[in-house]
Amino acid sequence: MKLAILSRNAKLYSTQRLVEAARERRHTVRVLDPLRCYLSIAPGKFHMRYKGKELSGIHAVIPRVGASVSFYGTAVLRQFELMGSYSPNPSDAILRSRDKLRCHQMLAGEGLGLPLTVFGDNPDDTTDLLGMLGKPPHVIKLNEGTQGAGVILAETASASRSVTEAFRGLYANFLVQEFIAEAKGADLRCFVVGDRVVAAMRRQAGEGEFRSNLHRGGTAVAVELDEAETATALRAARVMGLGVAGVDLLRSKKGPLVLEVNSSPGLEGIEGATGVDVAGAIIDYTVAGVRRPARAPSRRRSALTKA
Repeated sequence: MKLAILSRNAKLYSTQRLVEAARERRHTVRVLDPLRCYLSIAPGKFHMRYKGKELSGIHAVIPRVGASVSFYGTAVLRQFELMGSYSPNPSDAILRSRDKLRCHQMLAGEGLGLPLTVFGDNPDDTTDLLGMLGKPPHVIKLNEGTQGAGVILAETASASRSVTEAFRGLYANFLVQEFIAEAKGADLRCFVVGDRVVAAMRRQAGEGEFRSNLHRGGTAVAVELDEAETATALRAARVMGLGVAGVDLLRSKKGPLVLEVNSSPGLEGIEGATGVDVAGAIIDYTVAGVRRPARAPSRRRSALTKA
């Protein structure tokens, strides 16, 4: 089978592991920089070129599209979809998950547990907005931040107001959430592939830090999920429309709370902590998706409708 991986850097661990897993299974695989793909769009005719040559005949595309190139990267992926290629993570699903506010609204609409979240625009409403949330600490996060960037813990009411005013001064979109103290600086990264959580790890924030991201000095160990945590992770990925997702959960007194749904979760931390061949699971799931003949017509009609 002919596969493509959309990635800006072929040397990244996650990209390399996907290439290795595909070749181990005797598939042809190519890494494509989405910013070097360019498109031709006409009624019923969709073409793509890459570094001067036509791209065609690709059965499936695995997107590793970073947040900084979401707009262009998802446009390229959508073009592949219109050309008949399968993707475990469709372009619209990626865009839904990247917008934290939209993601939280959709998850809450399905009854999934979340930290209480508030959102507003007018500075005159700041005091009342924070009052809706309750007493600090508060977690303030940029709507489209990744890997813990743009996430601030405000421990007093005055700090919450100051950070809120600063973000508004930068014309940034942001959310304010309750701080889940009982999580004790830890979260669960649940790696969903299809209808399974193939691996899970518990990430613990480093000394003096409340963000548990491994890029922020956090540590990780393999963990066993209970039934509620597994069900929550699977439902969160399904609501977003993602076949491959990193669902981050907090353990709270109210049960598992969804912190984030990541459409391009890194493989290095999860494979290192658990020893699971996550890359292989992604390739197997992607190939199985191509081989389900009933999906191709509906996928194409859906893409044409949304275009």
